Amino acid sequence: MEKVKRRRGPLYVSVGIVLVVAVSGAGALGLGGGGGDEDQAAARQRTGKEVAVTRTTLREQAELEGELGYGREVPFLVKASGTVTWLPETRAKIKRGEVVLRVDDRPVVLLYGALPVYRELGLPERDTEDSGEGNADGGENKDADGGTGSGGNADGAATASPMRGMDVKQFESNLSALGYTGFTVDDTYSDRTADAVKQWQKDLGLPQTGRVATGDIVYAPGAVRIAGSNVRVGAEATGTPLGYTSTRRMVTVAASAAETGWATRGTSVDVELPDGRKVRGEVGAVGKDATGGDGKEEGGDSEEGGSDAKVSVTITFDEQTGLGRLQTGPVTIRYVMKERKNVLTVPVAALVALAEGGYGLERAEGGRFIAVKTGLFADGRVEVSGSAVREGLKVRIPE
Repeated sequence: MEKVKRRRGPLYVSVGIVLVVAVSGAGALGLGGGGGDEDQAAARQRTGKEVAVTRTTLREQAELEGELGYGREVPFLVKASGTVTWLPETRAKIKRGEVVLRVDDRPVVLLYGALPVYRELGLPERDTEDSGEGNADGGENKDADGGTGSGGNADGAATASPMRGMDVKQFESNLSALGYTGFTVDDTYSDRTADAVKQWQKDLGLPQTGRVATGDIVYAPGAVRIAGSNVRVGAEATGTPLGYTSTRRMVTVAASAAETGWATRGTSVDVELPDGRKVRGEVGAVGKDATGGDGKEEGGDSEEGGSDAKVSVTITFDEQTGLGRLQTGPVTIRYVMKERKNVLTVPVAALVALAEGGYGLERAEGGRFIAVKTGLFADGRVEVSGSAVREGLKVRIPE
């Protein structure tokens, strides 16, 4: 049995051209001669569909296969230690402030941000002697936010500096977005921050310590969709017990690394869904690393001599409703390779190959032929031009 080769790279959408060859002779071609009664009678005897020359936009497209889904799965790096006591359902959507999992029956909460959790957040530890409960005048020390601080003692002794950093600001931004107030969103963990944390902990059913342990939170860029779990309830919560994806559907395409000129961020593409419906999408991201195809190493050559290297291209959608109820499945991507706007066109089948070379069209009246110059072929039509070609001209499609 002959081996069928798998298609590699884009499929260029084109049309086959079957041309009728007009007989030689100036009179027969209608490029000269008298056009007598015999010619008129021959034209009347010929049958064929009449069409008009129309002005439109032609686009030559290429096709690629893609996969509808929710994008790449990303592992949750959980810093909590202990036993997993609860896990969310696969495909569950989790937003800011909601519980990702529970460890030793303690919630691990999702927050939004790019920085990972790398330290515990809280007020600096205070010694009993230098707790700053009063100053020389017997009043309380105030921090920058007006809260009770860890200021100096009666002798003016120095105290520990408050915790600062972009991770503090990221956490405070989330706390504020969840509706907790009374503090300033900045890079300083103040007494007022600790007060808001205590209220947050109370709402979560946690001890109100005012400190945020590394295992209490995890960060993601936004709301997530649980892709699956690597552990079961009762197992140790170590490493990456859960994976997540985006909550928005998208299409992933493995495009040939040699043919990604079309894949620039914001480029519009047509997407044909598994149920046959067509929606509009745009290039959202283009991978920076090429990978070898068919299990070969990067840079390997295919049987046809071309490179197998692939680059991941992500197609996004402004409106998710257009995708209907479909969650996953194979799709077809079509992108524009060439475009000609506001040009005169006819169906490809209307072209006639002239005996002396080139192409022509047969006028519907009189059976005369006019020479034309062809341009872009696309969508079963062809761009035509010439001194005798005009919009609305009726021509015949030969049988």
